[in-house]
Formats: sequence, structure tokens, C-alpha cells
Amino acid sequence: MANSKSAKKRISVIAKKTIRNKMIRTSTKTAVKKANVAATGGDKAHTAESVRLAIQAVDKACSKGIMHKNTASRKKSQLAKLAVQ
Repeated sequence: MANSKSAKKRISVIAKKTIRNKMIRTSTKTAVKKANVAATGGDKAHTAESVRLAIQAVDKACSKGIMHKNTASRKKSQLAKLAVQ
């Protein structure tokens, strides 16, 4: 357990950041899954919209430092391939 005031504050700040990171990470995963499901459905308009939202979520996760830029680039490339099919 933390003894100093600053160590106690760091514990609370890290807890808040962990919750925020987890929230963004799960919403990104959900958006990507929805795009994959939409792509298998066959509706081009719905697929394009869900891919757009998924790419937006991946960009947000990358800008927040939750996802590495190369990982984000790879995911966006995979999503773009789904949109073309």
C-alpha cells in the first residue's frame, strides 16, 4: 500500500486512466466486429458506414496512445479491404 500522498494520488490517477483506456479499447473492438458482420451481410451502404465508423474508432484509439500506430494502420487496411469487397 502507498504511504506518501503522491503515491496515493498516482494510484487513483492510474485507475482512472485504466478505465478510460479499457472503454476506448472495447468500443474500438466492437466497432471493428460490427464492420466485419456488416461486410458478411452483403448490404454495401451499411458496410461502408460501419467501416467508416470503425476506422474512426481505430484512429481515436491510436491518437490517445492506446493502440500502436502500426497496429492501427494494419486494422485500417483490413477494414478498407472489407469496404471494397
